[in-house]
Amino acid sequence: MGRVNTDTGKPNSSVTSSMTSSTSVTETVNGEHDFKISGYSLSKGIGIGKYIASDTFNVGGYSWAIYFYPDGKSLEDNAGYVSLFIALASDGSDVRALFELTLIDQSGKERHKVHSHFGRALESGPYTLKYRGSMWGYKRFFKRSALETSDYLKDDCLQVHCCVGVVKSHTEGPKSYSIRVPPSDIGLHFGQLLECGKGTDVSFDVNGETFAAHKLVLAARSPVFRAQLFGPMKDQNIRCIKVEDIEAPVFKALLHFIYWDKLPDMEELTGLGTKWASTLMSQHLLAAADQYGLERLLTLCESNLCEDVAINTVATTLALAEQHHCLQLKSRCLKFVAMPENLRAVMQTDGYEYLKESCPQILTELLEQVARISQHSLATCSNPNAVILDGSDVHGRRVKPRL
Repeated sequence: MGRVNTDTGKPNSSVTSSMTSSTSVTETVNGEHDFKISGYSLSKGIGIGKYIASDTFNVGGYSWAIYFYPDGKSLEDNAGYVSLFIALASDGSDVRALFELTLIDQSGKERHKVHSHFGRALESGPYTLKYRGSMWGYKRFFKRSALETSDYLKDDCLQVHCCVGVVKSHTEGPKSYSIRVPPSDIGLHFGQLLECGKGTDVSFDVNGETFAAHKLVLAARSPVFRAQLFGPMKDQNIRCIKVEDIEAPVFKALLHFIYWDKLPDMEELTGLGTKWASTLMSQHLLAAADQYGLERLLTLCESNLCEDVAINTVATTLALAEQHHCLQLKSRCLKFVAMPENLRAVMQTDGYEYLKESCPQILTELLEQVARISQHSLATCSNPNAVILDGSDVHGRRVKPRL
């Protein structure tokens, strides 16, 4: 019997296919050139169609030059104008480009005369230069009589700024290689340098605990250390610096960040596995970061404290935010404290007493925040036991905080 053909015309499921793609990219290669025309009055009378040329400059693989015609480019276009052009000064055909010509206002008022292709829609696309010597510009760029009494002419000089953007196209296909570039590990290398202690040339005595470090690393990371170690008031023989206003664990965390560019494990550093310990360390580190000009560390601490706002720590955090100009942290704390369910509890903390003593002006802002949240001021609340912000009741009697 003959064999029956059962081919339905559908592709065999075992056949594999592949998809490829490519992208055509068209962009401009930009370059700029400044051309100063000195002795303008002496150039007058050179003749119609005669020009003063800038030096050539390269953009997008081609040479270009600026041509200035003191008496105009052609008689039929009115020789009462100066002409200004950009010219293709090298071999090339059908070179497509964008141009910008600017006559600089030398009065300082920045009222420059600008003719530009850049930043606007072009009906016919970029300008095409067909051959060497092709130009783009203006025969009637500026009326000569107006130019000579304007702020564009100063000390018999004109200044022209030119920008050329040569259009280039290329096709990007799939890469024939796959190389994984590992993330930056400079922090690891510097951190290991701190841990091994090799090459240290300065130490810090912090409450009896000594920390060794490298002057160059400290100076590179902190403007305060840079001034202390290499500034005009530095001590040439300094080997040990006594630090009196920072606790040892905080200074250790500060050094850790300077070398590793990241925060240490707060719980491991303090030996305490509580959220409160982490918040307390962030508070101290924020102050230290501001003291030593470590802006990124300051921002990290501010961010962490914004996430860790709590009843027993918020008043101290608010005081720190005010003292170290952390505006977002300050706003976060004010809103938290002003909430009716938080206010009384916060006022009974030791941190609130510290806030009143160190930043009394913040109480006014807190009161304003309370007023925005509440319909009525706490000071005029009908409840006879209501507490106002200075720790007194509505009759002026002192109220003992409940611990």
